[in-house]
Amino acid sequence: MIQNPEVQMPIMLKGVHTIVDEGELYDKLKRSFDEQKPLTIKLGLDPSAPDIHLGHAVVLRKIKQMQDLGHHVVIIIGNFTGRIGDPTGKKKGRAALGDEQVKANAQTYCEQIFKVLTPEKTTVRFNSEWLSKLTFEEVMKLAATTSVARMLERDDFQNRYQNQTPIGIHEFFYPLMQGYDSVELQADIELGGTDQTFNVLMGRTLQKHWGLEKQVAIFMPLLEGLDGVEKMSKSLGNYIGVQEAPEVMFKKVMEVPDELIVKYFELATDEHPDMVEKIKNRLADGENPRDIKLTLANIITKLYHGSEETAKAQEFFETAFQKKQIPDEIPIMTIQQGQNTIDHIIPNLVEAQLIKSKSEFLRLIAQKGVSFNGEKLEKEGMAQGIISGDVLQIGKKRFVKFSIV
Repeated sequence: MIQNPEVQMPIMLKGVHTIVDEGELYDKLKRSFDEQKPLTIKLGLDPSAPDIHLGHAVVLRKIKQMQDLGHHVVIIIGNFTGRIGDPTGKKKGRAALGDEQVKANAQTYCEQIFKVLTPEKTTVRFNSEWLSKLTFEEVMKLAATTSVARMLERDDFQNRYQNQTPIGIHEFFYPLMQGYDSVELQADIELGGTDQTFNVLMGRTLQKHWGLEKQVAIFMPLLEGLDGVEKMSKSLGNYIGVQEAPEVMFKKVMEVPDELIVKYFELATDEHPDMVEKIKNRLADGENPRDIKLTLANIITKLYHGSEETAKAQEFFETAFQKKQIPDEIPIMTIQQGQNTIDHIIPNLVEAQLIKSKSEFLRLIAQKGVSFNGEKLEKEGMAQGIISGDVLQIGKKRFVKFSIV
């Protein structure tokens, strides 16, 4: 059953950056409630980079919330627009994707989006279904809906034009084709990141031209990665992948900067706005952010891996990083294969000024002041081999991680 708009609006607007426009959304939800008819929610995906991380999933999570409110989700795989490549934010044109690459990427995308969306409540379509059938005359009519001046309002096109970087005429057709997808679907709502503003608003323009009710455009903010500065990106290494192992995902969420805790609750979870408000109050009241991040890590990991795997991931984290208090950033010591027992590397420890002498090291071992991979080291254990990634702790604050060459 579709609920009244007063119930739906706070959930729909949680974490949203911009909406065009809120009054139209309310009217659509009111009509949907009165008629008990779901709205059509559109998301277009350009199948050029098939690995999804939490930054990509911000929009998917919002769509999942709408799906849970009873609305119908249509995912458009841009296998036709992918032949052009989205020019958004690009300093030069992009090479077109081949059909086989588009198909392979689309398959990978579908596998990943259903880690978020409910398959039974989701329709996946390819925009080649309608775009490939347009006649040249119909394409000319589509092109006539928008001026070159309007296209050059886009920052990327404008910058390239001013810098005399070539712009292919075919690139102007990308936003037109994405907008035409909304005409074909008669979409009620389209979602995108803030970097998709021009493309999504084009859908409203074309729907109006064709005499249809305009879709509401909802834009989600970009999510900063683990560095707390740049947007989440695999190339920057500051990402949390939706397909990463649960213990890796849990640990990475625990590395989220304290100032981004609320934003991650808003954008990377499906928690109700009331719960997010409680989180804000807990932080304002001085609660340890680490305790709140444990809740966040639990919620996010559970979304992608389920309760059982999440419980194991938390136990692993608490054992490996919390109880043993091993820091994330540890100096690395390179040692030679064949000289990689604890006994062998004592001179290296002296040279690195981690210990003063072998006798001091033995005394610390006797006093239970040395740990190897979190376990207290005994004298008999000095003959054990070291492998890459092993961690030696001397006293409370001296750590070294080994790399074998």
